[in-house]
Amino acid sequence: MATPQVATKDETTIGDSELGSDAPKDKIPPKWRKAAPWTRTLFYRTTLFQILVVGVCAFTAPGIWSAMNGLGVGGSQSPNLVNAANAILYGFMTVTCFLGPWLTNFIGFRWTLAIGSLGYPLYAAGLYCNNRFGTIWFVYVGAVACGLSAGFFWSVEGAIATGYPEPHKRGRYIATWFTFRNFGNIIGGAISLGLNAKVDHKGKVGYVTYLVFIALQCLGFFSGLFLSNPEKVVRDDGSRIEAPRGINWKVEAKEMGRLAISKSILLLVPLFWYFGWMQAYPGTFLATYFTVRSRALGSFMSAVVGSLATWLGGSLVDLPWAKKRQTRAVLTFLLIAAINSATWIWAMVIQNEYRFSKPVLDWSHQSSFGRGFGLYMFQRISLGMVENYIYWCISNLSDSPGDQIRYSSLLRGIETAGVAVGFGVQAVPTVLIATAAINLALWFVALPFSYFATLQVVRKFNELDAERKASEES
Repeated sequence: MATPQVATKDETTIGDSELGSDAPKDKIPPKWRKAAPWTRTLFYRTTLFQILVVGVCAFTAPGIWSAMNGLGVGGSQSPNLVNAANAILYGFMTVTCFLGPWLTNFIGFRWTLAIGSLGYPLYAAGLYCNNRFGTIWFVYVGAVACGLSAGFFWSVEGAIATGYPEPHKRGRYIATWFTFRNFGNIIGGAISLGLNAKVDHKGKVGYVTYLVFIALQCLGFFSGLFLSNPEKVVRDDGSRIEAPRGINWKVEAKEMGRLAISKSILLLVPLFWYFGWMQAYPGTFLATYFTVRSRALGSFMSAVVGSLATWLGGSLVDLPWAKKRQTRAVLTFLLIAAINSATWIWAMVIQNEYRFSKPVLDWSHQSSFGRGFGLYMFQRISLGMVENYIYWCISNLSDSPGDQIRYSSLLRGIETAGVAVGFGVQAVPTVLIATAAINLALWFVALPFSYFATLQVVRKFNELDAERKASEES
């Protein structure tokens, strides 16, 4: 490996004097800028530290949010109100996800991440007031506030997790990010399980649960301030990360448009839409058929199996158990395809049974509880593996966080649109067997596109890898 050198203007993708020019930076051959020789890289400037920061933020903000929704539609007694609020939330998120690159271009990754976490405590506060006082309007206010900020949060956290790490660590670092988010479910589920362990009937969780959640979510803003902007981060090989700011808004729009119609994005759209759409179903399923304490157990266990699933997916594409990256990627995709297909076929069988029997499932009824709870666990395993695989795909489409935030914003915007429609349909309400059937259909529609997207991603990774090696040799 070549000794790291201080970058010259010719070695950068775009120079400081060129910020805001009309020339798209992607037309210039990409280079990997080297840092000055270091005897020791400060830990808070390493990619690992940045992943830990974004992981802590993911734990306090969307992780705790997921813990609440892991209780089954926010732990409320009736699914309809929270499903409607979530539809509004994701509707606003769809807009702000697409606007993420513009805000990041203006204030940087660090402040976008911190500001993006501000709406989450308001959402939890709305659920608290509804749970304790029956207030409805604050639920919608919290949903709007969370939707406005969370879209920015989602776009930038995805760009950090996919664009900051070294190429050979991306699968595992993405799994680390998701593990922190799932840890929010583990902690939140454990708290809720402890507070509601004796509630063996259907209904809503105790309001004290939300006070703990609000306190944890307030830490998100301060945690985000520990992040380093990409130009200050040093990778293992001494290279710096290119993510110029101050780009003219017209150039930014042109770059977004270019990526939006790229082959890789178009092939991934069906998988992202499926991933967004299906998220309304598991929580509604849990709230409809399970007792309060069983919902708390579901919140806790879904995080455990979800973390294991994301690490399995991340390790399979990263670790050299097969010589060719394409072989690892295709076999990982086939495993995910088999698990998802079996889960939704099983869901159709179970859901057809439940629409007639209308059970109330509690862990004390072991004979009937296991089948329904097992289905919920496999839904969370499927979701975790798909999520990791999606972000591994987009992480290998570019080595630049500037492009990564565009990829992340585009695909998370599509995802949130799918979530908004999914929650909206479920809030009508729609019978769960119809929702499960749509999930099954969307999955099988996405399958062939996802396979060809896998091949496209591996091809793109090989091109970038060849460019990196050529840059090091020169």
